[in-house]
Amino acid sequence: MQLFYAPDMTLPQYKLSSEEAKHAIKVLRLGVGDMLHITDGRGNLHHCRVTEITNHNCTVAVESTVAEFEKRGYNLTMAVAPTKNIDRFEWFLEKATEIGVDTFIALESAHSERRVVKPEREEKVITSAVKQSLKAYHPQFEDMTPFKKLVTQHFDGRKFIAHCGQAVVEKKYLASTLLAGENALILIGPEGDFSPEEVRLAVENGFEEITLGTQRLRTETAAVMAVAMVAIRNSMK
Repeated sequence: MQLFYAPDMTLPQYKLSSEEAKHAIKVLRLGVGDMLHITDGRGNLHHCRVTEITNHNCTVAVESTVAEFEKRGYNLTMAVAPTKNIDRFEWFLEKATEIGVDTFIALESAHSERRVVKPEREEKVITSAVKQSLKAYHPQFEDMTPFKKLVTQHFDGRKFIAHCGQAVVEKKYLASTLLAGENALILIGPEGDFSPEEVRLAVENGFEEITLGTQRLRTETAAVMAVAMVAIRNSMK
């Protein structure tokens, strides 16, 4: 199945963007009458037929739509400190999108190695992963957010902070404490971990301290493991 992404999707007909049209015509060599699939990133999977090709334009007609395609029973927000090597952070975005995440937040903490990201670039990485893994939901990406601002905001669900230091209250294993169907916000720090002050502030604002196991993990590995744990826990209802 060839999946195209069109956040501005219109029914019953839609003209592909220049980039998507080029891919359909030049790369896939689709012609009038051929079928393709389009998602708006909000859960709708449209089955479409090519009706017109002119120059670099491609118009399709929607023949049927599947709403809430492969909708998950939980919401997951991952707030992760971007790595110094941006490729590692983007690897995380790609793999986590494939597994299932609703919102990504680039987190700025005391020990952050990188304090600037390019949202447009990260959106492209996420979009590519959505199309490759045939997802109908496109995760949101939020630009650099200061730690204090994030932990003091309201979140409708359970809030977790993973860290390697001494527990302020008690550390629990994420896979054991999370219940299926629960919305979750998980914080993953930089290579230097969160500072003790940040951990205390998070706990004071309702975050639960968690561990991902006894292994020593790099930031992007820990983040992917957390996403995988949530997915596996929700598959064991």
